[in-house]
Amino acid sequence: MANSASGIAVHDECKLKFMELKTKRSHRFIVFKIEEKQVIVEKLGEPAQTYDDFTACLPAEECRYAIYDFDYFTEENVPKSRIFFIAWCPDTAKVRSKMIYASSKDRFKRELDGIQIELQATDPTEMGLDVFKSRAN
Repeated sequence: MANSASGIAVHDECKLKFMELKTKRSHRFIVFKIEEKQVIVEKLGEPAQTYDDFTACLPAEECRYAIYDFDYFTEENVPKSRIFFIAWCPDTAKVRSKMIYASSKDRFKRELDGIQIELQATDPTEMGLDVFKSRAN
């Protein structure tokens, strides 16, 4: 079903891989891209992959959506996990691309039931590990 605002559809694989991450924890992260008027899965991160592996998958000059399963410990040393949705829109991306990603984001996010925290990032400092830690608590 296409998004009325931008005409962008969501490929079924996006929801399937998100459910695998959420229920089975079979992926550390998922990077999505818009291609040929639909959101598709571009890259899956293995559970053992790190935050650095994840950020290396985000292109420096192109927009992407991403899901990151962030594990952390509370102040009481209790292990927890939060599912982050990241809207990656670097300043160097093309204006048209930024507009398409911005107008499709809310509709795409609604397709993924279980997102706990959303981040908007235009450069890597806006989604550093310190940002994840502060938003997770």
